[in-house]
Amino acid sequence: MAKATKKTAAKTAEKTAEKTAEKTTIASESSVLTGYLAKLKVQKFDQVVRLELQAEGEAAAVVWGLHQGTMTKRIFVWQIPAGDWSRASADGAQGKALEVMPADTPEEHYPQFAVVLDGERTAFFDISYPAREIDRLPTLEEIAQYQQINADPTYKWSMRMYDRLMRGFDAFHEQVYQNVKDRVSSKNDIILEVAKILFLESFRLRHKAKDLQFEYGGKRLQLDQVFRAEYVKLHQKEAVSQIQAAFDQLKKHPDLVVTMDDGTQQAIFDEQTHLLLAQPKNYQTLLELIQDLGAVTYNNGGVKEEKGTLADIAGDVLGRVFDVFLRGKFESKGGMGVYLTPAPVKQAMLEIAFHDIMVETPELLSARDDRNLPLFRFCDPSCGSYGFGVVAMGYLERSLMELLGKETAPDVRRDNLFLEMCEHSFVGADAAPTMAMLARVNMAILGAPKAQIYHTDDSLISPQLQPGSFDLICTNPPFGTPKFSKSQEESKRKYEEAKEQILEYFRSDLTPRSPNRDAYDYEPTVKGLAMGAKPDGKGIWKAVKPTSIDPAVLFIDRCLQLLKPGGRLLIVVPDGVLCNSGDRYVREYIMGKKDETTGQFHGGKAIVKAVISLPSDTFKLSGTGAKTSILYLQKRKARGDDPVRFLDEPQGAVFMAVADTLGYVVKNNVEDYSAGVPNDLAAIVGAYKRGE
Repeated sequence: MAKATKKTAAKTAEKTAEKTAEKTTIASESSVLTGYLAKLKVQKFDQVVRLELQAEGEAAAVVWGLHQGTMTKRIFVWQIPAGDWSRASADGAQGKALEVMPADTPEEHYPQFAVVLDGERTAFFDISYPAREIDRLPTLEEIAQYQQINADPTYKWSMRMYDRLMRGFDAFHEQVYQNVKDRVSSKNDIILEVAKILFLESFRLRHKAKDLQFEYGGKRLQLDQVFRAEYVKLHQKEAVSQIQAAFDQLKKHPDLVVTMDDGTQQAIFDEQTHLLLAQPKNYQTLLELIQDLGAVTYNNGGVKEEKGTLADIAGDVLGRVFDVFLRGKFESKGGMGVYLTPAPVKQAMLEIAFHDIMVETPELLSARDDRNLPLFRFCDPSCGSYGFGVVAMGYLERSLMELLGKETAPDVRRDNLFLEMCEHSFVGADAAPTMAMLARVNMAILGAPKAQIYHTDDSLISPQLQPGSFDLICTNPPFGTPKFSKSQEESKRKYEEAKEQILEYFRSDLTPRSPNRDAYDYEPTVKGLAMGAKPDGKGIWKAVKPTSIDPAVLFIDRCLQLLKPGGRLLIVVPDGVLCNSGDRYVREYIMGKKDETTGQFHGGKAIVKAVISLPSDTFKLSGTGAKTSILYLQKRKARGDDPVRFLDEPQGAVFMAVADTLGYVVKNNVEDYSAGVPNDLAAIVGAYKRGE
């Protein structure tokens, strides 16, 4: 009996110790939030409202202060459990804030900033539009000057749909790949089929009934009738055949054909592209996911309409869904990975670009040309799925909100200027037809089905991209020269012949010294090219060999040609271009030669604004560990008395920074954001914007 009592007592003591440890842990976790709130109070953010959270180990509060008698914008402070750091993202903080804020919260009292902490790490986010990581929380005075951008009145509902769609797309991908197998041969094929269905739904939502008719079996049918989950459930294989016929006919609609700068036209889908899915169950699942969204509710809890559609989802949220799905499900080896730039890199490049535009030339975004079309034009000549363009669209929308004023801000997507910019301001090209198609679908989902994105054999020489046409180019072009073995002599010969034709195009700024010698004199022009050659030790330019020139060098030259004078280029380049002694001529070509007496550079085509070194694993998913950097150039202005020649503008100080980590590590062929490594680009962008 005594032994049993001792055992019982021991167990009781053990349980008591466990409960005490558990309470201590929870109290300790709660103290993390309390301690941070104390820090904020010292910074005069002394107005605090604790929020009710159900999840164990979590705590949250909304904080603000008073500046000159006026309340500042709110800050959402969210403590998450240790080991759950993957939730510490701009999307996660934004979604959580919208989830836990009381339903009757006035629009102007929704948080504009967020702090996420777990006791070991702290991250800061601007959760207005577009949501993004920042390197520090603004001061009381800075937040007081922060311009209020009203959220979409249904943003809270949109974020719930984001979670629903993401889970649904992931489940659908696994359904087709594992359970309801269909006429697809790879994971990437499933992505393409989702894109086609999203295209049809986007088309259905944006067109009148008369535009939705198609021929089938000698009858005219309505897309709106057959493109429904309940119709597929009832009619099975017949419904699938009708939807496939609708796709084949509606993909030719004139609203989906874009006209390029050179007058050529191109549709989203070519004649050989069809809907491959044949299993009714797969159609039913996908249509239920994207059409049965339930009632649309306002942020304050009121009901906008009883049955929502994808068109009701905030534009940035819908674009984010497709981009995250695309990045999460692609097959990188020989698949789409080679085209996808990590999100932190895209965000950093576009945030820097639009910051400078808004500071230096904000009028550019609202100006019109002599045809009364929007003047501003963005381009990615190596666009992949147009990830840069999607992010650029978000920053453009935010910028227009600021420029057009609060009255227009909530309706900026309905403003005529924005609608026209969706059609005329976004241009892209890619050598892979599949990626050009995905890019068009990507923009169609965002309400820009006529964005000028197309397939081209080679963006380096395509006449569809006109010199002097763009204000901003952001791109991550292919780089690296191919290696040929002795057994590949024929392949090498064909490569050299094709590349030589390209290199001839890249000698327009070069004048032959004599008809019989491969030697040139060089004089830069605003729309010229010269990287098809290089200077020797005596400054005489001679043609380069096709296998010796990195495509990255040609893309720099081509992008500078495509920019208007004063236009901006942010491009990912291999570090060798920036530091190898053999590429010094490229650097001098860009910024000119240095006058050792004055310290100024003369004869170059651009002003170097910034160089940001990226980690070696930035493109690990693409199968390369090459060291790369973001190069930010601004094309020099043209002379007033001679617009063909460059104005000799001074080269200022160059902003330089090194990013060691991007907020993730690559594990098991995915970007793992739960590791807790910092996104150094957030700090770098903050420093750049502050002029540090």
